[in-house]
Amino acid sequence: MKQKQNIGKILSVRGSIIDAQFSEELPDIYNLLKVDSEEDIFFEVISLIDAKTVRSIALSPIHGIGRGDRIIDTGNTITVPVGRELLGRVFNVFGDTVDQQEPLKIDERRSIHQKPVPLSKRSTTSEIFETGIKVIDVLSPLEQGGKAGLFGGAGVGKTVLIMEMIHNMVGQYEGVSIFCGIGERVREAEDLYRELKETDVLKNTTMILGQMNEQPGARFRVGHSALTMAEYFRDQEKQSVLLLIDNIFRFIQAGAEVSGLMGRLPSRVGYQPTLSTEIASLEERICNTESGSITSIQAVYVPADDFTDPAAVHTFTHLSASIVLSRKRASQGLYPAVDTLNSNSKMLTPKVVGQRHYDIAQEIRSTLAEYEDLKDIIAMLGMEELSRDDQRTVQRARKLERFLTQPFFVTEQFTGKEGKLVSLEQGLEGCEKILNDEFEDYPESAFYMIGDISEVSRDET
Repeated sequence: MKQKQNIGKILSVRGSIIDAQFSEELPDIYNLLKVDSEEDIFFEVISLIDAKTVRSIALSPIHGIGRGDRIIDTGNTITVPVGRELLGRVFNVFGDTVDQQEPLKIDERRSIHQKPVPLSKRSTTSEIFETGIKVIDVLSPLEQGGKAGLFGGAGVGKTVLIMEMIHNMVGQYEGVSIFCGIGERVREAEDLYRELKETDVLKNTTMILGQMNEQPGARFRVGHSALTMAEYFRDQEKQSVLLLIDNIFRFIQAGAEVSGLMGRLPSRVGYQPTLSTEIASLEERICNTESGSITSIQAVYVPADDFTDPAAVHTFTHLSASIVLSRKRASQGLYPAVDTLNSNSKMLTPKVVGQRHYDIAQEIRSTLAEYEDLKDIIAMLGMEELSRDDQRTVQRARKLERFLTQPFFVTEQFTGKEGKLVSLEQGLEGCEKILNDEFEDYPESAFYMIGDISEVSRDET
């Protein structure tokens, strides 16, 4: 027997917000509503007005709808497909493929509104998530099942760093990567898709996009869709998942748009009053369990470089590591352009990484900070005016800066240099030897764009 449809009618349309009246049964919060027309126009219920009326936000373009139109309660929330077949494909917020290939035939779908893993089922051990990238593993180690923020402007290498991490994840952890584009420009998504395909990384990656031209409701929910797919690989496939989100600030912006359309009173600096709850609902689902882990790297835009902005403050509270990219280092050709002094990690403590790693990292930071202080004197008077100890510090710092550069696998076709994967132990050993002046007679150029420290001995120039 066919189940009777719950049908209502649209009472009002205000931008992307509609109020709809149902005479028989009121739809639940988060239920998906569909306008009774030839086009697929969907809305998500976000509040209940009274015993017969709901308020909902558009998830797709709303051309041609008006008061009095029939609207159907689907009885379900937004669901997305899950399974191994997701790898190598590109999806939208509804889990529909948008890569112009054959449509997927997957029976299992899950609601995007899942509860976080309870504390009793989470893994309580803190483990390092090795990326194979020296400067990150040594100075700002990531946490397995943790969240790292990637701060940087346009053109400093965020996308290249993200692609290298996807590449290393596939090779090292036999895991999968999920790229979630929130408010992505179509051009950026297209470029990333082509690059992942050319570097043969796409087959172990799933992309899910809520593009900049889409409704704020779709951009607001695309992160939840990506997390639902990631949770399947962690819990059912028992794999390590690398979840890349670009950009978490645009998720906050979409929430502010939705809040404004609903008529809620704004909070500090015009943000939505539910800002902290919305970020927490997304971030708290990212964690590691006994069976697998979701490690997240999130690009974070800081409005007007103001780190006291509520969006930045609330995001910071969830991060275990912050990687800051520097335009100055990029202009000097020091790639990856990680700002070694401003990047940090909660993992960098003797109890987690060990005393040796902690001591080496602190000495590197101290040496680079001294060099930064001496730069003004060098610029005005030259190296000759420095004391012998200061000259040695500068030489060590310049060699460290160059040793912390690294050729990437995903840029081989552009640079002609073979990509290198450097283990944490190799990175620490190289830095330790430079700090101990074991390579005092070698030129700085010998340390530029190499893998581990053993490669420096082959360059006598």
